[in-house]
Amino acid sequence: METIAYIPSPSRGVIHLGPIPLRGYAFCIIIGVFVAVWLGNKRWVARGGKVGTVADIAVWAVPFGLVGGRLYHVITDYELYFSEGRDWVDAFKVWQGGLGIWGAIALGAVGAWIGCRRRGIPLPAWADALAPGIAFAQAIGRWGNWFNQELYGRETHLPWALHITSSTDGRVPGYYHPTFLYESLWCVGVGFLVIWADRRFKLGHGRAFAVYVAAYCVGRGWIEYMRVDDAHHFLGLRLNDWTAMIVFVLAVTYFVISAKKRPGREEVVEPEAAEDTTDGGGDEVSAEDPKTDKADAPATEEDTPETEETAVDMKKDEPESAKKS
Repeated sequence: METIAYIPSPSRGVIHLGPIPLRGYAFCIIIGVFVAVWLGNKRWVARGGKVGTVADIAVWAVPFGLVGGRLYHVITDYELYFSEGRDWVDAFKVWQGGLGIWGAIALGAVGAWIGCRRRGIPLPAWADALAPGIAFAQAIGRWGNWFNQELYGRETHLPWALHITSSTDGRVPGYYHPTFLYESLWCVGVGFLVIWADRRFKLGHGRAFAVYVAAYCVGRGWIEYMRVDDAHHFLGLRLNDWTAMIVFVLAVTYFVISAKKRPGREEVVEPEAAEDTTDGGGDEVSAEDPKTDKADAPATEEDTPETEETAVDMKKDEPESAKKS
């Protein structure tokens, strides 16, 4: 059966600008980071935070996340770098692909915790603001696999089949399921799901982030099942399937416990932003100046002397004995 329509693969994933290589995979990661920070900043400000706080903390989270993502990939696919005939130096070549989202989120959270601690803000609140942006960043980053012609699924003749022209895993060129596209679209849906749920239920204390994690794991489970690249298996399932199930359970458990212990959303997410709404760096502006002496205040109707008519009325009410005396 011939494939009458398909998704073409790029002829190459890198363009050289003189001696400088511009790699499609790296561009996808960079664009994704910018989108996550931009959207996260808007959501953080809407929650009562300051402009620029998300970017300041991302300076810590992004490098940690990149290291964590690479470590997870190298550890779980160590034979690609440390087996016989392989060059261990390739483990440092991030631009060739290979970032595990599980390691990126885990170690990225450590970097975010450091940044949040330095700013004195709660990590769960920051994670809630960034959650949909992370999903959209993943959706963009997955297109890096398209540039590298990697991580595709089984052979297919569907109209949206991915045409692989060069393979580094030993498979012949052909038409395969574009699992990178499936995951990209799923992540877009997850991002909008988090935005909707956050607005509808006023999620706080890390629960919006938990929704993102749980929803992503559901999609990653069935997409991972379609992939046919080499991977470690346990009890018939790929390692990433087991990871997705475990992380899903942890995310749902956190959501339930958090909802019972701390319902609602944080009233103050950034103390410095709250202080900016006060006068002189701490004292709230009062509608009435407490230092104003009442004696110096303009006379009001209550303070005016009794009129002649009022005096006559009061005299009528005097007891008879008082009038005779």
